[in-house]
Amino acid sequence: MDINSLAHTKWNCKYHIVFAPKYRRKIIYGQLKRDIANILSMLCKRKGVKIVEAEVCPDHIHMLVEIPPSISVSSFVGYLKGKSTLMIFERYANLKYKYGNRHFWCRGYYVDTVGKNAKKIQEYIQNQLKEDLEYDQMTLKEYIDPFTGEPVKTNR
Repeated sequence: MDINSLAHTKWNCKYHIVFAPKYRRKIIYGQLKRDIANILSMLCKRKGVKIVEAEVCPDHIHMLVEIPPSISVSSFVGYLKGKSTLMIFERYANLKYKYGNRHFWCRGYYVDTVGKNAKKIQEYIQNQLKEDLEYDQMTLKEYIDPFTGEPVKTNR
């Protein structure tokens, strides 16, 4: 078991954090994806937070992090989202028109304590992109009629 220590404290605090861009827009691709990953990594290092596993998906971020007990989870996520927004808008000024000034991320986030499930959550985060692609490929709309084999005509 990984146990960290501060001056008078032994701790093992891991959290699974998920947050998304405003309106859950699928915008995190290419250079923006790399820059966001670098920004989040740098901000975590500044606070002394260790990233165990992370995945930057097109419309949300998954992070498995170790946060020292001296920092509350809500203050860390607020810091992470606030500072990263300023840095993203500094590098990509044109995003201000889509998201409004200083509002890149959604207001809320998901957090869960890991406990004994660290390996399962780590595997889940690693497979998240593959699962998202499979989900995106599923649709209820029929493009080919299963009975005739001809393309379906849409009535408008």
